[in-house]
Amino acid sequence: MGRDAMKAGENPCFRCRKEAAKYNDKLSSREGAAEALGVSASSLADYELGITKVIPVDKVVLMADLYNAPELKAWYCTSECPIGKSFPMPSSELSSVERITLNLLRQLRQEDVEEVKEKLIDITADGVISEDERVDLQQILSYLDGLIKAAGELRLIGLKAMNGG
Repeated sequence: MGRDAMKAGENPCFRCRKEAAKYNDKLSSREGAAEALGVSASSLADYELGITKVIPVDKVVLMADLYNAPELKAWYCTSECPIGKSFPMPSSELSSVERITLNLLRQLRQEDVEEVKEKLIDITADGVISEDERVDLQQILSYLDGLIKAAGELRLIGLKAMNGG
């Protein structure tokens, strides 16, 4: 395996295409995938080898749809999009549905939800967030970020399953 093939193996666009090729022979070659995506084989190679600095977002959406890989959209948002980098996003490295579900359920423990709810009521009741409330508010925001990520990962797994993946 050449140096380029090893470099491509680390790229999510390449990995998702190779996974999709197990179910669609046309995707086993760059030429076949490029034709289905409406790009040149050299452009697809540039995407997969990391030569293109920023992959056009419409091409990422096409790849995600064609490869049944919604995690490509999450990867793009967390790694490439300057706006998305600043928001909690699901991981583009999906684990098993069991692990993701348990993580989400762990985030939704009744006592944790109640604690967050009570702190949020205390912080916002007077309509002012004081200096001494900022630490609690930061903890609440971190909790919500974890919840958003866990729910997003379950959504990605669900989308793959609904599309036959």
